[in-house]
Amino acid sequence: MNVKLGVIIAGIFALGLFAPTAFAAPSAQIVMEKTTFSYGEKLFYTIEVSEVTGDLAIIHIRDESGKGSSAIPIEISQLRTEVPSLYPFEKEVFPEGKFFIDLQYSGAEYTAEFNLIDSGNVVIPFQTKQIAYSWVNNQVSSGILIDSIQKMVEEDAINIPYEIDRDHMEEIYIPEWMKITTIWWLEEKISDGTYANAFQNLIDRQIITI
Repeated sequence: MNVKLGVIIAGIFALGLFAPTAFAAPSAQIVMEKTTFSYGEKLFYTIEVSEVTGDLAIIHIRDESGKGSSAIPIEISQLRTEVPSLYPFEKEVFPEGKFFIDLQYSGAEYTAEFNLIDSGNVVIPFQTKQIAYSWVNNQVSSGILIDSIQKMVEEDAINIPYEIDRDHMEEIYIPEWMKITTIWWLEEKISDGTYANAFQNLIDRQIITI
């Protein structure tokens, strides 16, 4: 009996050694320092995982109607991954209301939510910032920048009370030193509102000639 019992125990032990081990799926979550954002602010959140598996995290951002972004892959190389947005919220792109961030990672799923509100912030569209960058680097004329501002920036932020004549756009003058202020703005050292005020001041004082 002792011999048989020993064989049985040895067999059970061997099965335990070679039987496949069931591993639990890693957990994943989104941590947000704030859940209410205004136009002009940038979305920021952190992905926290229990294990680095080598898989990408996949993010979808959607609004209450279900309309959402395409898949956004995020490389996960550590347990905490900060995800800052490159661009601020703009009215033309994001409607005011509730949004959801859906996370998928190695079989784990998680959804966070945030609210987007209009608090009256001045927001200069990204396209105008691209043109301003080109203007600073002498790649486009002052007239091109003024034309973009008039077409894309709300009048209560920067009001250009002139008709832009495309035949005379090259004659529009912005002082060279305004490029320093523009660089500060592009580097996010000053806000859109501060830059708009500086620009409007030059227009009102007719330092910018159109």
